[in-house]
Amino acid sequence: MFTVTIQNKTYSVEKTDETTQVNGKPIHWDLQWISNRKIHLISENKSIEAELISLDKTAKTIQIKLGGKISNLQLKDRFDLLLEQLGMNSTASQALKEIKAPMPGLILDLKVKPGDEVKKGEVVLILEAMKMENILKSPGDGIVKAVKVSLNQSVEKNQVLIQF
Repeated sequence: MFTVTIQNKTYSVEKTDETTQVNGKPIHWDLQWISNRKIHLISENKSIEAELISLDKTAKTIQIKLGGKISNLQLKDRFDLLLEQLGMNSTASQALKEIKAPMPGLILDLKVKPGDEVKKGEVVLILEAMKMENILKSPGDGIVKAVKVSLNQSVEKNQVLIQF
């Protein structure tokens, strides 16, 4: 399951081998690739041509031209939705003052130290939680002011890990 946000409207999409459902309703379409960036779609006796304009895999955004109109799509997969449920989403961290633990866990690796300059998306630490390694990345550019944890330290949800 994932969500797609188009022009401030969010749709829940669930795809299986047999069907695709949008907001719980099955949709039926005939899809043909015209080129590596263009598709022709027929749904409910309507013909639509879509063209991929740009794709940002890191930000999970897509810009498409659909029926002559350009639209921006924001995709969120099940992992993004889980992080939001746990209280860690990218919009909450845009000020780049600190990084907090998204869940209780154990610090497996620290990739930065005070004084280090980091870029948006750069790995700053690895947190083990629920038997999974979670890579925490910098939400923006900045300079590390303080590292508030050490290797093999247990942390609680929302505990400050790194300050900028």
